Amino acid sequence: MNDAAGFKGKKGLTRLINALGYSRDGLRAAWKNEAAFREEILLAAIAIPLALFLAKNGVDRALMIGSIILILIVEILNSAVEAVVDKASPEKSELAKRAKDMGSAAVLLSLLNAVAIWACILWP
Repeated sequence: MNDAAGFKGKKGLTRLINALGYSRDGLRAAWKNEAAFREEILLAAIAIPLALFLAKNGVDRALMIGSIILILIVEILNSAVEAVVDKASPEKSELAKRAKDMGSAAVLLSLLNAVAIWACILWP
């Protein structure tokens, strides 16, 4: 039985506590192992306060902040895909390259999404 299988039957507060621990571990791993994630955290540390200051209303703030958080989410998912691909297929393969390239494209699209949202709100 692997570690994850031992927690599948947990319910209620125990399950929530375990899930929060896994999330914390994931954020720590992203911070420790992914330079792009650290750079995007710096971006978020600058952009989120700016959004609070520059946005005209709550919807604008939500869109601006949400677009930045989406970048972090997509970066974590991209890093997870890359880790699994590297573990499953350490040798070079076209499928591995495709998976990694598509993850990278997702990050790029999340960045372009944020730029578009900020531009639409700040320069109507």
